[in-house]
Amino acid sequence: MLASRPLLIGGKAHAAAGHFERHDPVAGGVATRAAAATVADANAAADSAQAAFPAWSSRGPNERRTLLLAAAEAMSARAADFVDAMMSEIGATEGWARFNLMLAVSMIREAASLTTSIAGEVIPSDKPGCVSMALREPAGVVLGIAPWNAPIILGVRAIATPLACGNTVILKGSEVCPRTHEIIVQAFIDAGFTDGIVNFISNAPQDAGEIVGSLIDHPAVRRINFTGSTAVGRIVAVRAAQNLKPVVLELGGKAPMLILEDADIDEAVKAAAFGAFMNQGQICMSTERIIVVDAIADAFAEKFRTKVLTMPTANPRIGTAPLGAVVDRKTVLHVESLVADALANGAVRSTGGEANGVLMPATVLDHVTPGMRLFREESFGPVVALCRARDEPHAVVLANDTDYGLSAAVFTRDAARGLRVARQIKSGICHINGPTVHDEAQMPFGGVKASGYGRFGGKAGIDAFTEMRWITLETQPGHFPI
Repeated sequence: MLASRPLLIGGKAHAAAGHFERHDPVAGGVATRAAAATVADANAAADSAQAAFPAWSSRGPNERRTLLLAAAEAMSARAADFVDAMMSEIGATEGWARFNLMLAVSMIREAASLTTSIAGEVIPSDKPGCVSMALREPAGVVLGIAPWNAPIILGVRAIATPLACGNTVILKGSEVCPRTHEIIVQAFIDAGFTDGIVNFISNAPQDAGEIVGSLIDHPAVRRINFTGSTAVGRIVAVRAAQNLKPVVLELGGKAPMLILEDADIDEAVKAAAFGAFMNQGQICMSTERIIVVDAIADAFAEKFRTKVLTMPTANPRIGTAPLGAVVDRKTVLHVESLVADALANGAVRSTGGEANGVLMPATVLDHVTPGMRLFREESFGPVVALCRARDEPHAVVLANDTDYGLSAAVFTRDAARGLRVARQIKSGICHINGPTVHDEAQMPFGGVKASGYGRFGGKAGIDAFTEMRWITLETQPGHFPI
């Protein structure tokens, strides 16, 4: 029997009274036995982070930078462990696991570079002799709640910039990949983030609401960041609002890629295939709707079909195909229901077929219209809708006809036109002549509408995880009216 993975509280392994099991979605069997935290365990993690805060927040920026760079090296050294954990827990391909690690390490190094950028300013005062300063200071304990789909990237993103800003952190790992998230925190502890600076909590699926609620309610927790579904994000936002605590939410998406009549079709095909099917479409930025103007729709559809047919699905442990498994049968059933609804309402299948367990073929449906569920509901699986627009204005209307607003893309040979169209799309991110799936550690990452609010990445992360304070220094005798 597999040993149970521990909680990590106060820099040490902490055994919980119970455990839960995560099963391998491809092979079956137990992938991980993980500690099932209680509310008392969650409170202990928050207390530990609070106790560590005064000393950690007082450390100089170069000391924080040195430790973050050490954490990046400690993460890199665990590549084999990360690959095995992601394959076992979420059915990831080795390529996706290594890409996760590469970008996560970049995020840690970017966070390290921010430690000397947490700056304030002197603001001219109308009061003679008054030196008026705006300062940024650490907020306190930061709770990061990370999902399973890009577990190393999103687990690291939840804690790296908060640490750089002088906060202590709790990573609440996903029930789907507890081992992957635990390895992240263990790497930070081994790099020198000891004594409660970084803490890790895992919980049984049925206890998630209680555990997260208790952490949000804990008085030591001053900031929350959550990456996950819009439905759960609403719950987190309400609980945080009840406590008057700021939260950064990065939620679902229904990313459109607009392909105008002057686009380079071959480039658009490559970007659409990558954006729609990387990690089997299980990325918040995944291209879910390809919106093509009628003038080139048939030509694009044929070339896109040819490309997608070269992208088979196979067991990710064998590593012979670009597509691997989806995370569970629930995903398969959801995608199949979206496909069935679209076909029943006039869509045409271009590629795809029956799933083999959690191995789903890359599926393209043409002639998808706004009345179909596939046009509106996030699939989070290997299916993409091909929608036809009369012209550029109609393409923009279709792109914005969604509750979501995370990522988008526009393809045109006219750069000025591309920028004009991008400005009309209601999304937090838009790429001109590039795929909807694009992330860099230093960029402001986040969405609008039902895709959330707040921003991760670069200097935007400093704004999210620090307090702005106004402090004055009087240098002359005061004169008062009473």
